[in-house]
Formats: sequence, C-alpha cells, structure tokens
Amino acid sequence: MLLMLAGIGVLAATAAMFAALLPRGGKTYRLANTPYESYIGVAFTAAVALGFTMTLSGAINYFG
Repeated sequence: MLLMLAGIGVLAATAAMFAALLPRGGKTYRLANTPYESYIGVAFTAAVALGFTMTLSGAINYFG
C-alpha cells in the first residue's frame, strides 16, 4: 500500500513540475536553448515511468 501511495505521489509531483515548466504568455520555458534542454524530456519520461511502475507494483502487492 505504501508503495502504491508513493507512486501516486511521484506522479503528482511530476505533473506539478510539468505544469510549472509550461510556457506562459508567449514566452518559452526557462530551460529552452540551454545545454539541459534535451534532458528535460528524458527526466519527465523517467519520472512518469517510475511513478506508474511504483503504483502498479504497489497495487499488485496489495490486491494480488
């Protein structure tokens, strides 16, 4: 159960960070045109995968 709740927390934190980095007012996000730009997509993809994996693992352990 704890693993499932932690996974949901990771997904919520990832969604909040994604919303915070969205461009507003016609401006690009603050990490655009920097050396770190290519890593942002990888980091979000990894965070979503980690959150889903933790949630599913917790659900299987709890209900399984």
